[in-house]
Amino acid sequence: MSKPNVILIMTDDQGYADLGCMGSEDLKTPNIDALAEKGVMFTSMYAASPVCSPSRAALLTGRYPGNAGVRAILAGHRRASGLTPAVPTLATALKKLGYATGISGKWHLGLKPECRPNANGFDEFSGFLAGCLDYYSHIFYYGMSDGGCNPTHDLWENGEEVYANGEYLTERITRKSVDFITRHKDEPFFLYVAYNAPHYPMHAPEKYLERFPDLPWDRRIMAAMLSAVDDGVGEITATLEKLGLSENTIIYYQSDNGPSRESRNWLDGTEDFYYGSSAGGFTGHKFSLFEGGIRVPAIISMGSSFPHRISDGAHIAVDIFPTVLEACGGNPADYDLDGESILGTLRGGEEKTHDMLFWEMEGQTAVRKGDYKLVLNGRVVESEEPRAEVFLSDLSRDPGEKNNLADELPEIRDELRKAALDWRDSIEEKWERDFASNYALT
Repeated sequence: MSKPNVILIMTDDQGYADLGCMGSEDLKTPNIDALAEKGVMFTSMYAASPVCSPSRAALLTGRYPGNAGVRAILAGHRRASGLTPAVPTLATALKKLGYATGISGKWHLGLKPECRPNANGFDEFSGFLAGCLDYYSHIFYYGMSDGGCNPTHDLWENGEEVYANGEYLTERITRKSVDFITRHKDEPFFLYVAYNAPHYPMHAPEKYLERFPDLPWDRRIMAAMLSAVDDGVGEITATLEKLGLSENTIIYYQSDNGPSRESRNWLDGTEDFYYGSSAGGFTGHKFSLFEGGIRVPAIISMGSSFPHRISDGAHIAVDIFPTVLEACGGNPADYDLDGESILGTLRGGEEKTHDMLFWEMEGQTAVRKGDYKLVLNGRVVESEEPRAEVFLSDLSRDPGEKNNLADELPEIRDELRKAALDWRDSIEEKWERDFASNYALT
């Protein structure tokens, strides 16, 4: 068999429970559900960050965000300059193996020339650089209300700005993805399909809204946006089938973080939180290191090569780089990675997991070891005070992180607290040494 093709599909602010295969009874996602029925569905896959840019950096580099040079440092309006060629991406690694590489959709990993997709392993880039866009005009409005920026048009084909006013962004991302697959059908390819949905602004054509006439309005618009994504996944898989590529194409699907409750999702004249998306029974949302902010829907398939199973082991997005690289004939040991290949697990072998998983988000730090998870200064909502200085949970008995066991299990608490702080110190040291100079106040 020739080298497998690779398609990574990432959605934006999609909650853990926002798929039919993950238990939703009011959404319709038949094409994504079909991937889960044929492949491996993860019930405990984690994003490496509860916010967009660091999460995406981790997926593409196989490193924890701080080790990739992209951290969630929001205080003082500081923003990262983004990825640079100093940190190889999966696109870089696969390009060395003879792959055609492309991205369709959201980048959000830097605006400087050295930070853009074409400088970081991607032969082709069709999409946008910012974190969100108006779905029809393709204008970036974020920050206007506080004087942060002026409206900026942000749609690109490689280094050239292009205009497609009125074309629904989700459908454009799908169209460009299908075009890339079709043009590169006779060579191994890597395609990163980075949908903006269901990130605000909440926009969807009427044909998708009509599929959910009985849902509350905020849930209805979110369902419609995900339905457009699901149609896109269906077009991509149908194209692979038509071209005879289904059996030899790895498809990985994941949300970048938990659901957003930001009031800007829903411009209803109030400061109320938005509840159109669902983290299921988990505590926390986007920006939080409790489960709702970082445990995400995730699926991987490759025809009959990855037998269908439900994977309950704790995995994290940094594992995708080494897994895909190994499947494509590369050697993960050639790269400085935090992730570990789970290819054996996907092929039907024993479940392989990390001894510990780690996260950071501004003042929050978290670690999971086995069923125990510790969160330091964990916030349930970004605008509120920390829930507790130290919060320890047994996820096997309390997946919703409702009961704090920190006082009941002091030995486990102290072990995990030390591990979390030691890891955080290592991130800080590498950050100061290798990346801090790339940051600037905006």
